[in-house]
Formats: sequence, C-alpha cells, structure tokens
Amino acid sequence: MTLPFLSRKSFHHQYESIPENGQHVEHHFESPEIIRDMVLGLSDGLTVPFALAAGLSSLGDSRVVIIGGFAELISGSISMGCGGYLAAKSDLDHYDTERRREEWEVKNCLNAEIQEIVDILTPYGLDEATVAPLVEKLKDNPEKFVDFMMKFELNLERPDPSRSLKSALTIGLSYFIGGLVPLIPYFFMENTFSALIVSSVITLFCLVLFGYVKAMYTSPHNALSSAMQIAFVGALAAAAAYGGVKLVGS
Repeated sequence: MTLPFLSRKSFHHQYESIPENGQHVEHHFESPEIIRDMVLGLSDGLTVPFALAAGLSSLGDSRVVIIGGFAELISGSISMGCGGYLAAKSDLDHYDTERRREEWEVKNCLNAEIQEIVDILTPYGLDEATVAPLVEKLKDNPEKFVDFMMKFELNLERPDPSRSLKSALTIGLSYFIGGLVPLIPYFFMENTFSALIVSSVITLFCLVLFGYVKAMYTSPHNALSSAMQIAFVGALAAAAAYGGVKLVGS
C-alpha cells in the first residue's frame, strides 16, 4: 500500500507513491505573506482604477481619464503601501507586547502556566503524568518555556522584522502595476467609449487570469469559481462607477 505525498510538479496537489527508499518528503506552500500582499495589491489595483476609468469615460474625454487615473494610481499606491506597512508593524508590536506579558507570567505565575500546558495538551490524549517530563524540561529553559506558550497558547509566531517594508513595497507596487492595465487603451484611443470596451475586455481577462492563478496557489479545487467571482466584482464596480457618473452628469 502506498501513501500520497505532495509534489512540486504543479500548483495543485498531485499524489504519487513514496519512493522505494521509504523516505517521505513533504512540500508545503511557503511565503503566504508575500502572496497575500500581492493578491491585495493586484486585486485592488485592477478593480479600483478600472472602476474609476469606467466612470470618467462617461465624460467623453480620454485626457481626463488618464489624468484622473494616474492621480488615483499614485495616491492609491502610497495609501495601500502605507497600510501594509502599518499592518505588518502592528503585528510585530502585538507579538512583542504579548511576549513581554508571557515572560512576566512565566516568571511570577509559574504554577498557573504549567497548568495551562496541561490544559493545552489534555485534548490530545496526554495526561498530567505524560506532560510532566516536558514541563520539567521547559522549566530549565525559561526562554523556551515562553516560546512554547506563545506558540501553543496564543498561536503567535514572531513576524519577520523586515516584513513591514517588504509588505509596503509589495502591495504598493502590485497596486500600481495592476492599475496601469485598465488605463493603457486610453493612451492610444481618442474615443473614450471604444477605449472603455477595450479596457473592459483586457481588465476582465486579467482579473480572470489573476483569480485563477491565485486560486491555484491557495485553493486549486475552486480555481475557476474564484476567477469568476473576482471578474464579477470588477465588472460590477466598473458598471456602478460608469452609471453613477453618468447619472450625476445628467
């Protein structure tokens, strides 16, 4: 009988038998934070400027669409990047605060912390006698004791200190690149309605492609439905913006 394991050969899970030597190598998706930041930046970058360009297209002036689109791209990239930086910085500050609190508890409320370890491991079928050697080992190393509590009691791992800047750059750059896509036709076409049609086709295609590729990394079994959902949101936003500006203008 063979057991399945993950392969790197494709985005989705492929199942193969374990090699004859019996070694089982697990492959898991890594760097989820970077993918999450790219998803956030690209999804908003493709959707928001697309909706703005669609709305401004009702005014009938490609120059207005380009100027307004670039103003939104610059401000949106900076805003999204700063938001990513502050969010990542808050995660690090939260971890440091909780760790200081846990260090104080290990130092001043050791018995209570030991009981918490027992309570954490009991649901896994480990009684107090089984846990005792682990507790004694952790008591000899307070730093590891705190590491254990941070991981298993609070479900917290220390974020990468450099992630704040990486997150800001990833989100901001992804937003700017994604936002350029719906504006490209307006550089080459004077008729705003025709440019809007071309922009819609290109952007919706990119949204479907982006949604599909993203889902292949995260949930390959729902890749097609995820792509359709992202495209629907983008189309709905563009239609609402176009209709809203048209209504206000009239």
